[in-house]
Amino acid sequence: MATTGHRSKPRGIAARAGSWSARHRWVAVGGWVVFVILSLAVGSMTGRVDVSGSEQTPGEAGRASAILDDAGITNPAGEMVLVTAREQGAKATDPEVKTAVREVISAVRATGEVAEVRSPYEAGAVSADGRSALIQFEVRGDPEDAADRVQPITDAVDKAADQHRSVRLEQFGDASGQKAFDEAFGSDFQQAEYSALPVALGILLIAFGALVAALLPVVLAMTAFLATTGLVAVVSHAVHMSDTANSVMLLVGLAVGVDYCLFYLRREREERAAGRDAATALQIAAATSGRAVLISGITVIVAMAGMLFTGIAEFEAMGLGTLMVVAVAMVGSVTVLPALLSLLGERVEKGRVPFLHKRTKAGNGESRFWRAVLNRVLRRPWVSITLAGGSLVAIALPALGMHTANLNMDQEFGDSLPIVASYRHINEQFPGGPAPARVVVRADDVRATPVRKAIEDFRAQAVTKGASKGPVKVTVHEKENVAVIEVPLVGGTDEDRSERSLNVLRDEVRPATLGTVDGVSAPIGGDTAASKDFSDELGSSVAPVFAFVIVFAFLLMLMSFRSLTIAVTSIALNLLSVGAAYGILTAVFQHGWGASLVGAEGVGAVVAWLPLFLFVILFGLSMDYHVFVVSRIREAHVAGRPTRDAVVHGVVTTAGVVTSAAVIMVAVFSIFGTLSMQSMKQMGVGLAVAVLIDATIIRGVLLPAVMVLLGDRNWYLPSWLRWLPDLSHEDEVAAPPQPGAVPVGAPQGGDGLPSQVRV
Repeated sequence: MATTGHRSKPRGIAARAGSWSARHRWVAVGGWVVFVILSLAVGSMTGRVDVSGSEQTPGEAGRASAILDDAGITNPAGEMVLVTAREQGAKATDPEVKTAVREVISAVRATGEVAEVRSPYEAGAVSADGRSALIQFEVRGDPEDAADRVQPITDAVDKAADQHRSVRLEQFGDASGQKAFDEAFGSDFQQAEYSALPVALGILLIAFGALVAALLPVVLAMTAFLATTGLVAVVSHAVHMSDTANSVMLLVGLAVGVDYCLFYLRREREERAAGRDAATALQIAAATSGRAVLISGITVIVAMAGMLFTGIAEFEAMGLGTLMVVAVAMVGSVTVLPALLSLLGERVEKGRVPFLHKRTKAGNGESRFWRAVLNRVLRRPWVSITLAGGSLVAIALPALGMHTANLNMDQEFGDSLPIVASYRHINEQFPGGPAPARVVVRADDVRATPVRKAIEDFRAQAVTKGASKGPVKVTVHEKENVAVIEVPLVGGTDEDRSERSLNVLRDEVRPATLGTVDGVSAPIGGDTAASKDFSDELGSSVAPVFAFVIVFAFLLMLMSFRSLTIAVTSIALNLLSVGAAYGILTAVFQHGWGASLVGAEGVGAVVAWLPLFLFVILFGLSMDYHVFVVSRIREAHVAGRPTRDAVVHGVVTTAGVVTSAAVIMVAVFSIFGTLSMQSMKQMGVGLAVAVLIDATIIRGVLLPAVMVLLGDRNWYLPSWLRWLPDLSHEDEVAAPPQPGAVPVGAPQGGDGLPSQVRV
């Protein structure tokens, strides 16, 4: 016979939202559908505004791009064809090489897609060893869509290569490189996106044993993502977005959307299995798991907001997009999900998988595996803390020597893309040629004699001072009073050497030449400059972002649980899991320990943007589990259980949910670890490892051991902090206490349940 408790009017935000939604279920579901459709429609009408090239680049390189943008000057997409004699001892001046050069020039001109074709013999573009010649030209039209128009040019070069087997023809440039990158990047993310949903659905099917119950979290997560894409398009007119931000938004939206529904749905099923009627089970789920969803959602939003303080447009786009999708998923979980559960009733069990459904139906929601683990952990908590904590500290130690870098194309793709070999060979023969520094000279009159002399002096000194081996190219835009000087940097793909060459240009050559003319500004951009400026900007933002996320997460934990101890341990444990993830990234991708297992040999560095990105994402996602587990522990403690029993009860009753959520995240993130791009591979491995550590060692060993040792000190809040806003549970219906346990200060209902519990 189902039991019911005396249900008071719900007072918590989540409880009130869930109660209203269950009573007005068609309105709630219809409102959600209308919201998603309207968001998509409005977003489609307004269109999305993406981050521009100058916005993507911070610092001096960004200023160089901004001058060109303001003047309406677009750098044309440059292309190069390296012609190399195959026979040992042959030279670029040999007749067969000259013939191949002439025919390549003729073939690319015949496409009608090129301009400014320069013969290597006239431009002095013959390599130092005399074996190679470099044909340079530009792709006509808008450089933004040059990658879409480069194929006829590539076909022409390939045809010439077939006709001249005595030479090697290799093409690389802005358009052909971008085309290869887009195809690899697009197929990588397409593979990840197509794989993520079936993987998540399969794991949820195992967790719930019923198709309808498994579909609910996926459907809600995807509708939240779709609604957010529309909202983001509108917001992008103020804060510009990007494809990368959209992909990260999908990744995080799927993770938290599924998690939040999982938390809610499992609690509702648990209460019904315990004998509650449908309405009471739903109310309890709203008051407990719903509240945990709100707290964890707000914490994730705060963490994502940390990206807004980087000053880097790409990070700001990712931060805003992810916090928006988390907010939408959070609202959907506490509003439309109760309505759907109320509408479906027992039909949520439709599509049962017999063996799985029987297994998930059995028991009281506790995990026998984790109970066995906890028995061993809590028998000797000091030993458990020493072993688990010591292991994580040891894993984190390699991070002390972490070397970050902006990966070049060779490091990013290795041998997975044929065009990488062309890039490598061009750079070997003409160092810095594929990615020259670009000096953007703006003057009151770029034709004035002092300005022209300063530009010529800059060209000469760039070579004499060792920053470049030439040739240095100058393009003058007289109408706009702008000149662009392209300087191939000594060092090429060697980041340290090319940055030293860049510093020579910025600190020595420019002050002695262009810096002597009044009214002239000459910021230096290009790939090397953009990479350096990006790293400098990122490095300067690490401290404020870390401080913002940690301080606000600490305050949220403090106000949500009314405990200084819980707030401190939450931050400490999260930092430990992040540190362990950093250590593994450094060991695998920088030192190469086990790199062959994930296809990361020879990278030698952690991609520069990843540590900050991982910190923000992991700090937010880790709080999902932490809030959910600690909320259940606190609920049991306030209901009258001793701290040790409350810890065991909280961990074993949430273990199934946390494990299912973690397995989904690890599986989805691991998909990214299989992609060809090293930056995506590093992101996937880092996220997967951190979530795995967090859901097992942190939540299953360290958290319970620390809380048991602290005892009643877990709930300590000094008097001088009692003025803080109280975000803890308001008077809400709670699960029945253990027999004989009396909730502190709670009046009893007629069935022995507490009518109101201050949790």
